[in-house]
Amino acid sequence: MISDEPSPPRLARPARTYVQMPRFQRVKVSVLGRYMLTDRREFPCQVLAMSPGDAMVIAPVSGNAGERVVAYLDNLGRIEGHITNLIDGGFEKDIAATPRKRDKMAAQLTWLANRDILNLPEDRRHERVVPDNRHSTVVLDDGRRYNCKIIDISLSGAAIELAVRPAMGTPVTLGRMRARVIRHFPDGVAVEFASAQEMLTVVQQNLRVN
Repeated sequence: MISDEPSPPRLARPARTYVQMPRFQRVKVSVLGRYMLTDRREFPCQVLAMSPGDAMVIAPVSGNAGERVVAYLDNLGRIEGHITNLIDGGFEKDIAATPRKRDKMAAQLTWLANRDILNLPEDRRHERVVPDNRHSTVVLDDGRRYNCKIIDISLSGAAIELAVRPAMGTPVTLGRMRARVIRHFPDGVAVEFASAQEMLTVVQQNLRVN
């Protein structure tokens, strides 16, 4: 379920209209995700065009202009903002983000746009299977430890259900294997192992923590 934790308090300021918002160049993408309206209803969605400042969203329920929307998008994670315009089959929304997050988002969008233009497939270099024991742990570099559930694994990585979503590129330890976060999705993350394993039995053994 999408969380709706309140953002840090900010000083009140006059509302700006959409035309007053900073302009960013959108790129065409095809990104799936889920979004939550202010009444806490959740729906699937697809983003067709996006910039670090706004997005065009195809959605089954459009909401109202000015309504706050929290979304979790594949590869991009949590995106907050407000509906700026209703369109046929969805809405446009602005994106609330720090300059640092916008820079990171710009790089992610460039990669996504190039992937779509070149018709690059998702990274499926190795067959994925559901492990015998789906329970494991994820440890971040600062020592924080989280229980997780393995969705599937391959010789090069894993998809896991996880309560937190470390930033993409974050080093983690899954079981006894070093990895890094390469993708976000609504219920967890995908990780790539630091070195590809030779046998799936080895991967499954290393998922366990003694």
